[in-house]
Formats: sequence, structure tokens, C-alpha cells
Amino acid sequence: MDQIFEALEKVRSEQPLVHHITNWVTISDCANIVKCFGGSPVMAHAPEEAADMASIAKAVVINIGTLNNSTVEAMKIAMEAANKKGIPIVLDVVGAGATAYRNQKVKELLKYKIAVIKGNASEIASAAGINVSTKGVDSGSVSGNMIDIAKKFALERECVIAVTGKEDIVTNGGDVFIIKNGTHMMAEIVGTGCMAGSVIGTFCAVEKNYLVAAIAGLVCFEIAAENADKTSEGPGTFKMKLFDKISTLSDISINKMKKLEKLQ
Repeated sequence: MDQIFEALEKVRSEQPLVHHITNWVTISDCANIVKCFGGSPVMAHAPEEAADMASIAKAVVINIGTLNNSTVEAMKIAMEAANKKGIPIVLDVVGAGATAYRNQKVKELLKYKIAVIKGNASEIASAAGINVSTKGVDSGSVSGNMIDIAKKFALERECVIAVTGKEDIVTNGGDVFIIKNGTHMMAEIVGTGCMAGSVIGTFCAVEKNYLVAAIAGLVCFEIAAENADKTSEGPGTFKMKLFDKISTLSDISINKMKKLEKLQ
């Protein structure tokens, strides 16, 4: 896939507005990661302005990490507005499978047209209707082939599914790509999963092939993480250097470091 750096350059040149209704635990990290890539983040959660903000954005990121009824109302308003204007939505199903309330809200949000659904293996499996064992927002055990689950879910939803983990699975139901970039340090700090959803949203704002957008966003994010890990002293310096390394991503470094496989 040759479009990865091209998509990054689009983000840097177009500086798209990316509207978030997201996780209060990681909201600052999500805003910063969008800014580091070149986008313009806005974190507007009030139902009273959700439609207006979504309508002027180039993409909408919905992250269910810290749910409450008011936030869900705002999410639905924003998603409806985005659907009316053809604005892509990224839904990050954080913690899906953990509680009955969360599972019900995922079902309600899946009624809208979504460009990319992102989550770890157990979150995606739960959103797809499979019973899973979870531990809060961490990935739990899944019975079944995750690639087959993701492909089927993508076809049902007519969208892209991004399953993040040690190796990422990204599929539109036909083509399947495996991303093997990243570092174990990404699991040592809170927020890298949420940041990944924001990065995908930022790339969807400029690249209308959402399969390409999801792959490009994850590859760039994870290569930056690898570069940050090379000189970090622990979780704190890793996070700081992760933001720094995003700005130094180049065509040469991406082509040299990307570990991307298309399954036949």
C-alpha cells in the first residue's frame, strides 16, 4: 500500500477539524495526538451543540469509554447530524462486553452509519454480538477466529473494522490487512487505544477510502511509537517522545519501517 504517506501529507496540509465525544480519562491525550498529526481537535460533549459541531467537522470520533446518559444523547445527536452530511464517524467501542448498560448503548449507536468501528479483540467481538470474557477495558478472551469475526462484522455493517492488538486486523469485509508495527510500551500507558481511534478519525477526515485511512493512521501511529521506544526511559518519557516522533514521520521512514501484510 503506497498511500500511507500521501494520507499523512493530506492531514498535515488540510488540518481537518475532528469532533470528539470521547473518554474523559484520555480526552487530553486524544486532543494532543490529533494536533501532533496536523489536525484540529474539538471536544464538545454538550447535547445542545453536538449537531452544530459535528456538522462543521470533517470527521466525528465517538469513544464510549466513560458513558452516561447525557453523553450518549450527545453522541446520537452528533452521529445523526454527521450521517445527514456524509461526514465519516469512527466508533471506538471501549469496554464493550464489560456491562449490560455498555452493551445496550453499543447496540443503539450501531443504528447509525459508521465509517470505522475500532476496538480490541474482545470489544469488537462483543459489538458483533459474540459473548466474550472481558476485564474492564482490557482485551479478554474470544472464542473463534478473529479475522473471520471482523470480516463478517464489516460486511454486516458495511464499514471498516479495525481490531487493535499486538497485531492489528483491518478489513472492509473483503480485503484483510495485518499491521505488525508497534511496541509493548503502548500497553504500559493508559490512552494509546483511545489515541489510535482519534488518529483513525483524523485520517478518515481527509481520505475517503476508509480502509486506507484506518491502515495509514495505525501504521503512522505505531511507527512513531516504535521510534519513541528507542530512546524512552519508561512509560513517562515514552509518552512524551511519542508526541515528538509523530512530527518527524517521513516517506522514507514509513516505507522503511512499515510492517503491513495483505492476506490472500
